Amino acid sequence: MKSEIIVVTVAYGNQRIVALGGQIAVLPIIQQAGADGVEIRRELFNDATLANLPALAQAAKEHQLSISYSVPDTLFCDDGGLNPRLTNYFEEAQQLNAQRLKIALGNFTGALPTGELRALIASRDIPLLVENDQSEHGKLAPSQQFFAAISDAELPIGMTFDMANWCWTQENAEQAAAELGAYVGYIHVKAAVPHGDSFRAVALDDASDSWRTLLKQLPDNIPRGIEFPLEGDDLLAVTRHYVTLLRNV
Repeated sequence: MKSEIIVVTVAYGNQRIVALGGQIAVLPIIQQAGADGVEIRRELFNDATLANLPALAQAAKEHQLSISYSVPDTLFCDDGGLNPRLTNYFEEAQQLNAQRLKIALGNFTGALPTGELRALIASRDIPLLVENDQSEHGKLAPSQQFFAAISDAELPIGMTFDMANWCWTQENAEQAAAELGAYVGYIHVKAAVPHGDSFRAVALDDASDSWRTLLKQLPDNIPRGIEFPLEGDDLLAVTRHYVTLLRNV
């Protein structure tokens, strides 16, 4: 089965999304480029968008695009407790008819609130995926500890594997893929290069071929999200180029 190809709206740049009139404005481009879905980012919402999520869901449906919902927050709070805002995020995902809800891990102390998580997930029909972000909490060891605990508890929570965020945490992405591949349910395809004392994401054509090797280590039948920069005068042509590339890797 071919992987679903998803375009993450922030790939076009936050400022450009705002200038175009919001995330709804890039849906026609994503559809015409041949993608299967769109990742909607909560950080790009304004109050008006949040008040009318069904309209965004309807627009995506009209463009024959599935929705993944990304929230710039964490599963666990700084004190190690379960994030009380999760219920709101699931409700928003339901209004969007989202296929999945993506969030970062946060401060997992090793104490898994199994009952709370099970009840939360059972009340929703939306898969929850936890991403390795660019923070200390997104490093390999906490991710291993969390997903081992999730597996032991038989909780249906998967992983969003961001291919480039391992650069920011200064870890080996191929080792991470080997250790965590069994839990991965969604891939953020991204490449990064050194930039000053940090890194910056770059388009795949501007990166070494190491992304191909890494991608082939991961499951080949799960959604692949384009999160690297999509830039240029002809956004449709650029988007179509990378949708086609990822469909054939």
